[in-house]
Amino acid sequence: MTEMNPDGRHDFDFFHGRWTTRNRKLADVLDRDCTTWVEFDSTVRCEPVLGGLGNVEPFTAPAMPPSGDPLEAMTLRLFDPRTGNWRIWWISTRQPGLLDDNPMEGRFSGTHGEFFAVETIDGEAVRVRWDWDVLGTESARWEQRFSYDAGVTWHLNWTAAHTRSD
Repeated sequence: MTEMNPDGRHDFDFFHGRWTTRNRKLADVLDRDCTTWVEFDSTVRCEPVLGGLGNVEPFTAPAMPPSGDPLEAMTLRLFDPRTGNWRIWWISTRQPGLLDDNPMEGRFSGTHGEFFAVETIDGEAVRVRWDWDVLGTESARWEQRFSYDAGVTWHLNWTAAHTRSD
């Protein structure tokens, strides 16, 4: 983490390897009024690229609720040594060919990382926040929140509890 790696380029090294993930998310994260939670399992495999200045993380969910359809996705993380920030892109089979021009951006402080972006949902600017918590060598947690009021309040809509599987 940051205290061991002052510039931050190794902040995601803890996540290299294979993980099983228990996901809990709102059935429709884009619907601000949705209150129905669904759960599903997925697997990820995080590997370093570019000499450690980035990593790729394929994601596979055999049955994604509520439809039950499989989902394949990938996270791409790149570290910018000039700013000390990470930029994170999420790419999925649900939006093939789309690489968002507005990645999440942020950094770790100790074992907690915060990453932010602004997305347009139904024509409205919505702030998105990803929180990462390193819970030791065998587990980690990721959470996604949306803010519809410029960051005054945050609404949790997805959590992922990762357990090392390699």
